[in-house]
Amino acid sequence: MAVFKPGSSTEPTSEIELTLSCRNLLDCDVFSKSDPMCVVFMKTPETTKWVEICRTECINNSLNPNFVTKVHVLYRFEVQQLIKFEVYDVDSNLHDLKSQDFLGSCETTLGHIVSSVTLTLALKGVKTNNKGQVIVKAEELPACHDEVTLQFNGKDLERSDWISKFFSWIAKAYPFLELFKVGEDGQYQLVYRTEVVNWTNNPTWKPITLPVRSLCGTDFDRDIKVVCYHFKYNGNHSLIGEFHVTMNQLKKGPGPENDHKCVKPKSSKICGSIRLNHFDLKKTFTFLDYIMSGTQINCTVAIDFTASNGDPKDHNSLHYLSNRPNQYEQALVAVGDIIQDYDSDKVFPALGFGARIPPHGEVSHEFFLNLQASDPYCAGIEGVINAYHHCIRSVQLFGPTNFSPVINHVAKFAQAYQDGTQYFILLIITDGVITDMFHTKQAIIKASTLPLSIIIVGVGNADFQSMEELDGDTVKLEVNGVCAARDIVQFVPFKNFQQIENPMNAKSYLAREVLAEIPAQLVGYMKSRNIIPENLH
Repeated sequence: MAVFKPGSSTEPTSEIELTLSCRNLLDCDVFSKSDPMCVVFMKTPETTKWVEICRTECINNSLNPNFVTKVHVLYRFEVQQLIKFEVYDVDSNLHDLKSQDFLGSCETTLGHIVSSVTLTLALKGVKTNNKGQVIVKAEELPACHDEVTLQFNGKDLERSDWISKFFSWIAKAYPFLELFKVGEDGQYQLVYRTEVVNWTNNPTWKPITLPVRSLCGTDFDRDIKVVCYHFKYNGNHSLIGEFHVTMNQLKKGPGPENDHKCVKPKSSKICGSIRLNHFDLKKTFTFLDYIMSGTQINCTVAIDFTASNGDPKDHNSLHYLSNRPNQYEQALVAVGDIIQDYDSDKVFPALGFGARIPPHGEVSHEFFLNLQASDPYCAGIEGVINAYHHCIRSVQLFGPTNFSPVINHVAKFAQAYQDGTQYFILLIITDGVITDMFHTKQAIIKASTLPLSIIIVGVGNADFQSMEELDGDTVKLEVNGVCAARDIVQFVPFKNFQQIENPMNAKSYLAREVLAEIPAQLVGYMKSRNIIPENLH
C-alpha cells in the first residue's frame, strides 16, 4: 500500500484510516446495556511500552457499536507496528481508564490489518465465554485536505413502531442521520452521526463538516449512503429510511437534485424526504502550510516551585540538582529541543510560581525564572536550564499551586497577535494538584479563542486525576455553562516515560506525547479565524 521510490528514504508515505466497530460485547449494566468505548494503543521497536493513540466516542446502550471516531496512523512497511484495542463500558467522565469497566482487549499488527482490509479480532481478558469481537477496517487516505460542510433538513419523516401505528397523530420522531461511505471491500463504513433532534418530523440538523477524503476519498462519484433513524433510549433505534448520493450530486447544492426521498430498503416505502440545505467545499491547510508561510511558535515555560516538591538539598526532592538531570530538567530538554526549531530568535520567556522570591521574600505565582524583570528572556533551552539552576538556589519553595496567573500572563501576549503570524505554547511543569482549579478553568476557557496551547507535564507520583479535567479530549471543559471554544490543553504524566530504559527513547516519546496535539490545535485556531497561509507572507 505504501509506495517507495528507488533511492528514497523509508519514511512513511501512507496515512491509514481505521474504522472500528464491536459485536456481541459483554453487558455489564444492570438496567441497561453497556456504554462501550474503544481505546487504541500502538507499540513499535523504538519503545517498550504501549502508547495510547486514539479513543473513540462512547456509544450509549449498545452491545454492537459502530464508532464514528477514526484512527489515523502512518503505515511503515519496514517496522512492525503492534496495535492493541481495549474496550470499556464507560461509567465515568474521568479520563482515567481505571474508572471504567474493562470489557476485553485484543492485539494484532498494523501490517495484518492493512493486508486483511477487514479484520475481526476476538476480545480476551474477561472471565466469560461471551467476550465479543472488534472489527477493524483499513483504508489508505489520499493526500487531499479539502473539507466539505453539509446541512440537511427532513420533511414529513415517519417513525415506524407500534406507537406510530396506533397513535400516528402524536407519534413525532426523534430523528438523527448516519453517513456511510463504501469501503474497498464493498461494505459500508460509518463516517458521521448527527445529533438527535427531539420530537419533530421536520428536523433541521446542525451543519456537518468532514474531510473530503474521509467521506469519498478523491472519487466524487463514490457512493455515499445517508440513513435516518428514530432514536430510542434503549439503543434499538428504528429505521425511518435512507437514500444514496455522491459528492458530485451534493456539489449541485440545494435544489431539486438534492431533495431525496427517504425510503425503507425492504418495503420501498417512502417515509418522508431529506433535503440538502447547504453545501460548501473548502480547501484546508496543514500545520506545515502555516509554518512555511511564516507563523512563528513562541514557547513560554512555567515551573512549579511549591514546597510539595521537597527541599532541593534533599536527594529525594524533585528539584534536586546533580549530575543526573531531574524530571524538571528532562521535561524541559525533551520539549524545548523540538519547539526551539520553530522559533526564529530562539529566546524563551520563562516563569516560576509558588515560591518566596528575593529580595523581600514575598510569595509570587508569576515571577521570571532568571529573576530579572528588565530582561526576562533566556537564550535557548540551555539558557532556561541555567536560569532554573540559579532560581532553585535563590528562592524559597512555598505554595499554593496556582496556574491561572501564568496562563493569564501568556494569554495577554496571545491576545495581541491574533492574525496568524504568532502562535504561543505555555509549558507548565508541576508536581501537584491545582489549588485554584476554578480560576484555572476560567482562564483556559477564556484563552481557548486565542492562538495558544497549554502543555502540562506532571512530575513525581502525585494523583493527577484532577488534571485530566483540563484536557478536553473526552469531555469539553466547561464552567458555569460556558464551554471552551476548542481543546487547548494537553496533560502528560512524566512517570509514563520513566519505565523506558533507553534515555534517548524516553526523551523522544515524552516529546512526541507532549507535542502530539499542537499541530491540530494550531490549525484549529487558524480555521476558527479563517486565516489563510498565503496571507501571512
